[in-house]
Amino acid sequence: MNLSSEIALARRLADAAGDAIRPLFRGEWSHEQKADRSFVTQADQAAEAAMRKLIEEAFPGDGIIGEEYGNRNPGAGRQWVLDPIDGTTSFIAGRPIFGTLIALLQDGWPVLGVIDQPILKERWLGVTGEGTTLNGAPVRAALCPELSTAVLATTTPHQFSGEQVEPFMQLSGAVAERKIIWGGDCYNYALLASGHVDVVCEAGLKLHDFAALVPVVEGAGGTMCDWHGEPLNAESEGLVLALGDPARLEDVLEAMAGHGHDHAH
Repeated sequence: MNLSSEIALARRLADAAGDAIRPLFRGEWSHEQKADRSFVTQADQAAEAAMRKLIEEAFPGDGIIGEEYGNRNPGAGRQWVLDPIDGTTSFIAGRPIFGTLIALLQDGWPVLGVIDQPILKERWLGVTGEGTTLNGAPVRAALCPELSTAVLATTTPHQFSGEQVEPFMQLSGAVAERKIIWGGDCYNYALLASGHVDVVCEAGLKLHDFAALVPVVEGAGGTMCDWHGEPLNAESEGLVLALGDPARLEDVLEAMAGHGHDHAH
């Protein structure tokens, strides 16, 4: 699958989104709590509008699924999925670990993904069948010989509710306590692709939250799936796992099911 013109467009989309977002990051408004949401919305909307315009010009027949402005050409086989600011709370708090997410789906499956951090100017690009790059240089996820040494990341424990709480707690109990990272949204998956984080576990993600992550993680040698180990696509329900080392998948699923090796008889 030759996606060179799509990759070139994705880079332009990320540039355009960054140009819209940067002027509002840590702006004067950040001291007026009431205005927080409206400024995030302003940055979100400006970034998405800029990206949509470029897609409509380059590939008018393609669909667009955006967090802010809804769906265009919903019946198209190719869909661009946009999340201009993934990590709203980090953006509000002035933490440069939010990201712009850009994905291209073919028949519901992610084939191209960008995680762009416009303040640090870090851009991860993943394409099906090709290696993931960070600012053009290849990156690889790390091997993880055993789950007990893994670095586990998740954005917040508050995302887990009802029967999701127990599997997450069992997974966090299977890694070393000092190796759990809280906060980070999409940036955790980028760090996993670069070999710094081993496992990310999340719940309640929407398509625009996870579509771009899949090609980035998998192109770096990692794996992404739902909590049953099934691959992610447009129909997935938002229970997401990412592993830098696919060899640990069974260990992670066993830990989440409460069948860790420690209790094995």
